[in-house]
Amino acid sequence: MRALLIAALALGLAACKEEVAEAPPAPVDLTEEALSYFCQMNIADHGGPKGQIHLQGMPTPIFFAQVRDMVAYLKSPERDAEITAIYVSDMGAAQSWETPGISNWILANDAQFVVGAPVAGGMGAPEIVPFAAPSDADSFIAQYGGQAMTLNDIPDDAAIGAVDLELKLETPS
Repeated sequence: MRALLIAALALGLAACKEEVAEAPPAPVDLTEEALSYFCQMNIADHGGPKGQIHLQGMPTPIFFAQVRDMVAYLKSPERDAEITAIYVSDMGAAQSWETPGISNWILANDAQFVVGAPVAGGMGAPEIVPFAAPSDADSFIAQYGGQAMTLNDIPDDAAIGAVDLELKLETPS
């Protein structure tokens, strides 16, 4: 009976341990030396929202000069390692489009993304714009258009594929 009680207790503790999720790594402030993953250009030279992805076993995150590029990486079947955290700039807390901030990161899974607005990201392609507050996303949509959605709902064609070079894009103020 005692052995059965100890086994049940051990099983209960093991179940509790499995339920405790490991906290994601903290976001890293953007520095002047940060390079965009795909193009290896200095991120500080480009406006608009940014992204960072933390990979298991890597000491630093990979950065993206455009959230669109980050979403393209997520949708790609090629990965360097398991993803442990994804952060994006909260454009509701940004000083401006040209100065999106170095530390106003939010978990991408908690963000509202504006997709389909005719706005240019840091690399000149149409951007996917993240916000922490749904009301900030709604205000952006009222001014520029687009649709609010979660990270998982962003369609492939919003991030992957050809960019219409004839499309007139705005740089938000």
